[in-house]
Amino acid sequence: MITSRATVTAGIFMPDWDLLLTDTRIATMSPDLPDYGVIEGKGAIAIRDGRIAWLGKQSELPGNDASERRSLDGCWLTPALVDCHTHLVFGGDRAAEFEQRLGGASYEDIARAGGGIMSTVRATRSASADELFAAALPRVEALASEGLATVEIKSGYGLDMDTEIRMLEVARRLGRESSVDVLTTLLAAHTVPPEYENDADGYIAFVCDEILPRVATGGLADAVDAYCESIAFSSSQVETLFRKATELGLPVKLHADQLSDSGGAALAAKYNALSADHLEYTSRVGVDALAASSSVAVLLPGAFLTLSETRLPPISELRDKGVPMAVATDCNPGTSPICSIRTAMMLAAHLFKLTPCECLAGATREGARALGVLDDRGTLEVGKRADIAVWAIDHPRELAYWVGTPQLAQRITSGHTTHS
Repeated sequence: MITSRATVTAGIFMPDWDLLLTDTRIATMSPDLPDYGVIEGKGAIAIRDGRIAWLGKQSELPGNDASERRSLDGCWLTPALVDCHTHLVFGGDRAAEFEQRLGGASYEDIARAGGGIMSTVRATRSASADELFAAALPRVEALASEGLATVEIKSGYGLDMDTEIRMLEVARRLGRESSVDVLTTLLAAHTVPPEYENDADGYIAFVCDEILPRVATGGLADAVDAYCESIAFSSSQVETLFRKATELGLPVKLHADQLSDSGGAALAAKYNALSADHLEYTSRVGVDALAASSSVAVLLPGAFLTLSETRLPPISELRDKGVPMAVATDCNPGTSPICSIRTAMMLAAHLFKLTPCECLAGATREGARALGVLDDRGTLEVGKRADIAVWAIDHPRELAYWVGTPQLAQRITSGHTTHS
């Protein structure tokens, strides 16, 4: 903890802290504290150079010197929210398919008829970078308005070199030109493009030999993802991709066991993937494999709802085995048209029976863990980024309870207030 009150440089009085938040209640979401990681009583947080310099009971403040001191009148502080699985850069929409599914068509039926992912691929390939950026920016801003500071954005609607690169560049631009930190994921192995019809092996070779090296050299992606499913890629094809990604120093993650038990969870665990996502059909073997690894189980209730799924992810087994569970929007035009992390939290509670505390942890601590950035954000701890959501609520359990209620009072990212 910082204990000095102030410093003097060249005869000029220098406050120890840039910003001091007082008269607040704090839910740190630290796993070392019970439940929400609450600091009992009136709390305070001090920020210096964009990071948390001190936090604790206000009565124990080591000093009061700060460039700015802000009373929060009893508001709750939590880590700013994290959405660790989205596809929010894309062209067009798939509202027509939404109608088809309501009429009884399955996701697989639509995909095999040329719709599904391929319809978004066509629209995305025809869109310019500026058009993709203009369409995606409101989605990022919608997430930010709910207290979010970090989002993952995948490619995967190009399936060719130029469009995959364009999507990743747009995602990087969103991070530069919005108040949200963006981490990018290469999902070129989303489905087989028409140029490689009936040649999934050939397409995987193209991704490994050409797309992946260019993306890695250009620093365009923070991770590599794939869709392991009967309508996409087999576990052996995904393993070929994972070996190449690992060789290039890129961590992996996986769309696993969403529509069938493809052994995806176990494959993700084998490669110590950052995360295994969906998991509706994951077996006990898959759960055990995840428990023996460092991988996070990412739950996506928006897709579960949109696809009218009835097979629940193995929540109790994951919980019993101590597998970390993140919650994300899966924002995409086909299977989860949801740009609301708060809605995802509420759905996780209602559909998957996560506790409100698990929902908040899933969209803060475990979401950060699923992106490999837990050492930097996701909890309120000294040394971490000062990404803080300030809530006008009576208790953090409300964050998985209310939807559409304006409870965010302020959003602080890297120590700067970006919403109030």
